[in-house]
This record gives sequence, C-alpha cells and structure tokens, in this order.
Amino acid sequence: MRDERNSEDRAIDRRRFLALSGAGAVALALGVGRSAAERSQREQETATMASANTAVEGPSFEPLEKSKTEWREILPADRYAILFAEGTERPGSSPLNGEKRSGTFVCAACFLPLFESDAKYDSGTGWPSFTEAIPGHVDTKRDFKLLLPRTEYHCARCGGHQGHVFDDGPPPTGKRFCNNGLALEFVPEGEPLPALRT
Repeated sequence: MRDERNSEDRAIDRRRFLALSGAGAVALALGVGRSAAERSQREQETATMASANTAVEGPSFEPLEKSKTEWREILPADRYAILFAEGTERPGSSPLNGEKRSGTFVCAACFLPLFESDAKYDSGTGWPSFTEAIPGHVDTKRDFKLLLPRTEYHCARCGGHQGHVFDDGPPPTGKRFCNNGLALEFVPEGEPLPALRT
C-alpha cells in the first residue's frame, strides 16, 4: 500500500512538473512573441524614418557598384576602414566636427551629397552630427555589432558606411545622424560639388 501511494505521488508530481513546464513554455513564448512584436514595431518606425528620407520620385543617381578590392585601391586606408569595413573613428578626431561654414557634406567615397550644413549641429558626442540627411541619399539597416540593435546608415549610391542614427536629436526631427568625419568631405558654399565618382 505504501509503494502504491509513493507511486501515485510520483505520478502526480510528474504531472504537476509537466503542467508547470508547459505553462512556463507558453508564458515564455508569449513574452518572446511580445518582444518580437515590439522589435518589429521599432523596425517599422525605423523604416518609416528611412522612407521619409527617400525622395518621392526616387533617387536622381545610378548606384555605384565597386568591389571592396577596387575601393581599397581608390581610398586611403583610414577612409576605407570606415566606409567599407564599418569602422568607427575616435570621437573628437575629425576636423569636420567643428565645421561651421555653409556648404554641403558629400560621401568621401562616391561624392554623393548627403547633408546640408543647416542640418548640422553640435551633439556633444565628438562626431559630426546632423538632424536630417538629403532626402533619398542615405539608406539604413539594423546593426547588432554592440549586441543591442542600432540603426546604421550608409550612402545610398555606393553603400559606404557613414554612422548610426539615434532618436535623441533636437527638434524638428528628433534624429541624430552621428557621422564618421572620415566618411565625409565638406564643400563650402559657392564652390562646385565634385563630379560623382564613376
């Protein structure tokens, strides 16, 4: 009789364990699903932000496709490391951080204009920062290099990495395009923009 009760108790304990395990798995799945839904919503917001930076009639340029080997031959090593190996320069190291003149900031690889000087501001981060890009001239993607998701942006023409965009900028956009100075060149107002690289 004692063995029968122990056997029944063990069966009940196993059932409880299985039931609790099943409930835990369902709760975990619901939590993961909610996190996935939240991530999806954040990604949609980022895509909406990227779409807002896309010209209605589409870009007025042809994509420039070159291999990394070709870019390595064209660009100085420090610029290549930023633009095509997605490196990051030291904060405060770029003279463009203090650039205050009117003009245009162009991609250092293909010379596509990316930012106007009236969108530049001092974010206090040590990198040139902008509230908005020229519509249609940057594209974005999710970046998990620091484990937490960030929004990387790059030149829409050549794919050269520029930096990351954050939601902590000033009005009216609330965006901070945090750019590597080596990924840009500055053309003062009144000087001709360089021809797009071919």
